[in-house]
Amino acid sequence: MLKKLKDIGPGAMVAAAFIGPGTVTTATIAGSSYGYTLLWAIVFSVIATVILQEMSARLGVIGSLGIGTAVRRKITHKAGRFLASALILGAILIGNAAYEAGNISGAVLGFNEQAKDWAFNPLILIIGLIAFLLLYKGQYKLIEKFLLGLVALMGMIFMASCIASGPDLGQVLRGLLIPSLPEGSLLMVVGLIGTTVVPYNLFLHASGVQQRWSGAADLQKSRWDTIFSVILGGIISMSIMISAAVAFEGVDKEVKSAADLAGGLTALMGSWSELFLAFGFLAAGLSSAITAPLAAAFATSEILGWEKDMKALKFRIVWLLVLLAGIIFSCLGFKPTAVILFAQVANGLLLPVVALFLLWVMNDKEIMGKHINSKWANLMGIIIILTTVVLGLKGVFSAFGFF
Repeated sequence: MLKKLKDIGPGAMVAAAFIGPGTVTTATIAGSSYGYTLLWAIVFSVIATVILQEMSARLGVIGSLGIGTAVRRKITHKAGRFLASALILGAILIGNAAYEAGNISGAVLGFNEQAKDWAFNPLILIIGLIAFLLLYKGQYKLIEKFLLGLVALMGMIFMASCIASGPDLGQVLRGLLIPSLPEGSLLMVVGLIGTTVVPYNLFLHASGVQQRWSGAADLQKSRWDTIFSVILGGIISMSIMISAAVAFEGVDKEVKSAADLAGGLTALMGSWSELFLAFGFLAAGLSSAITAPLAAAFATSEILGWEKDMKALKFRIVWLLVLLAGIIFSCLGFKPTAVILFAQVANGLLLPVVALFLLWVMNDKEIMGKHINSKWANLMGIIIILTTVVLGLKGVFSAFGFF
């Protein structure tokens, strides 16, 4: 088992990416509003993420291709390639720059009270500096180990909070195994799935595995890494939801953010819970603050045919622009609403498109050889694609205020 744990790496980056402030907040609100009843949505999210990320990782390990590179190779029609490239660059490069502010702001969420007399929380600059130094160093293994440490920290904090809260295990099992949709919960289910199955992780994973593995001999290591890491990420999400369900059971209070979770848990676990969870939010925000710029740089380099070298000037310029956008918007205390609106629409369209494209590539024998998708994998992929279409439409409609 210890030997297998040494193979954890690129998958942990995926987990670190999707356990960000958005996931923490969504899981908190879901738990406080609907108790344990929506745990099954996280189970579905984990299964869908494992299937798609395994395909993405297999593309990197066997085909030695990132998704952006595969787009340029498979789509030969100029207009089609241009449209696909524009959508990917818009959703991931511009989108991640917009969301980076949320990542950094979410990281300092638990420490805002200590900085209330400041124009902005100085911890924002420290987080930005940590992300900058790690990315500028340009050593993939260093970033991988750092993010693995953050995932482990989040796991300990949120799972410890869950256990300490003393949940009803019978209700937990019922929520995990029996899908139900309480009145008004449909959009929350879509939100839980949408914060776990995210398009930029597919780009990050396909590129990340190439930094570590190559060839069929490494395929089992990659699969183990993907399955273990994504399931761990799902358990962390479940722990947050369960903690919120216990903390706010019977409490007549509307929970609007993850910051409310600490207050709710204080009554159950004492004053230490607030600081404990503050470090959990810090790890969640910092992990996403690192992976978002990195994914944007990988995707942009692949789409534009640049050298995919983490120390290359163009690669560094991309992640630096994304990181700076996040730091500046966080310090100014406002969200770039118009850009986020665009990002929501672009990501809503991108998720099913990338999933469909990935399914297409994974059935190409010239690229994948004997490691093409099985019939089972294709069937599951189609089901997930149909689900992502619903997610995409919801994202587009909600961006324009229809939901």
